Amino acid sequence: MGLDLVVENDDKDIFIVGGVRETKRGIEALAKTTGYDPSRAIKGLESVDQGKIFVENFQPWLEFFPGEDLNIELE
Repeated sequence: MGLDLVVENDDKDIFIVGGVRETKRGIEALAKTTGYDPSRAIKGLESVDQGKIFVENFQPWLEFFPGEDLNIELE
């Protein structure tokens, strides 16, 4: 059970740039990066909303799509 933060380009290709998961150990969140940065992942959150905020604060879409004018849509 979880949520993915995705970017869809003009060709309808989908790229997952972050996510929040509910696991047996609790709620975990991850904002993807092109390198190694352990601060972009967290475990033991109290809610999925906390995870969404954690991921969105990193704005991982900017790292993968710099200079793009992206719109955020909730689905």
